[in-house]
Amino acid sequence: MVNADAYELGTNRSCIRELFEYGLMRARVVGKDQVYDFSLGNPCIPAPEEVRQTIETLLRETDSLTLHGYTSAVGDYETRQAIADDLNRRFDAHAQAEDLFITCGAAPGLCAVLGGLSVPGGKVLALAPYFPEYKPFTLGAGLEFDDVKADVPAFQIPFDALKEALTPNVVALIVNSPNNPAGTVYTRQTLSRLSALLTEKAAEFGHPIYIISDEPYRELVYGDAKVSFIPKLYKDTIVCYSYSKSLSLPGERIGYVYVPSAASDSKAVYGAVAGAARKMGHVCAPSLWQKVIARCTALRPDLLSYDRNRRALYEGLTEMGYTVAKPEGAFYLFVKAPNGDSIAFSRLAKSHDLLIVPGEGFGCAGWVRLCYCVSYDTIMGSLPIFKKLMDTL
Repeated sequence: MVNADAYELGTNRSCIRELFEYGLMRARVVGKDQVYDFSLGNPCIPAPEEVRQTIETLLRETDSLTLHGYTSAVGDYETRQAIADDLNRRFDAHAQAEDLFITCGAAPGLCAVLGGLSVPGGKVLALAPYFPEYKPFTLGAGLEFDDVKADVPAFQIPFDALKEALTPNVVALIVNSPNNPAGTVYTRQTLSRLSALLTEKAAEFGHPIYIISDEPYRELVYGDAKVSFIPKLYKDTIVCYSYSKSLSLPGERIGYVYVPSAASDSKAVYGAVAGAARKMGHVCAPSLWQKVIARCTALRPDLLSYDRNRRALYEGLTEMGYTVAKPEGAFYLFVKAPNGDSIAFSRLAKSHDLLIVPGEGFGCAGWVRLCYCVSYDTIMGSLPIFKKLMDTL
């Protein structure tokens, strides 16, 4: 006997992963340069040179037992203090090492937070479009999941719909800015309005409504866009962060949960997060990578390549007549399917070895996602195919 829900999740990969695996197969047949794979958000810029130098220094100067031994379950103190210091320099966060829990990336952090907030009958909301894994993460924590329909085409927060969705059983709202898949950055004005709404509703319901701020793309912003540090605007915010995108380390799985001391019941929430992580089998994040982050937490990515790709793809598609949400952050482009059917459009593109993800999984049918963290040659080579598809439709 096996768990039916777990079997369903384990044997049916996400559409993103299916397209990625298909792309690998097609590359073996037609050549990698003939497959235009925009499916997976795998950074295409290398990790900063300082990361490699730090690894070499640690391997050379640190004894093996210290370097590869267990750390505290909540994370090495030096690492947590380094992250707190960085948050304080940048955002005047008043963070302490004791507010931080080091995780194997943002996904386990989200699961731990959701598990920590899981109460009977509790519900979590996500603003569409959203990362598809939010739903299984939430359901797996024993909470109900619901989404707030997208504000198309601006992809800011639809406050009327959100207000209607905020019922007494809502314990948290997941906020992802910069956003995957739309590249939206919520303005400070928008977030301040969100803070006021949640404060009003929390008082009405008699319990906190937490913002779970999923921030793997915090450092990836372009032009004049500014990412607000949400705990400065709304005290009941729990931050989940990953170094996967900012330092191009997606396979190393290192990140953190930050529970500000100013948040309601912060000590209890932190303890519940730690307990939920324990239930998931968390022992400690990789020791070597904790020590790397302790020395590299202040590094920021070089965004020139991403910005070049962003502008080339956005300008190219809009000139062809595509409706595109202009991305201000992350490395995704959200495009309206010209025929109105994102699944059919994705299949048509796939027949030309152009791999784009339908928006249904993101809670936004009729749109498709493109990851532009690819080579510039892939961007330019794909444009004639996009033109052909537009002409065909």
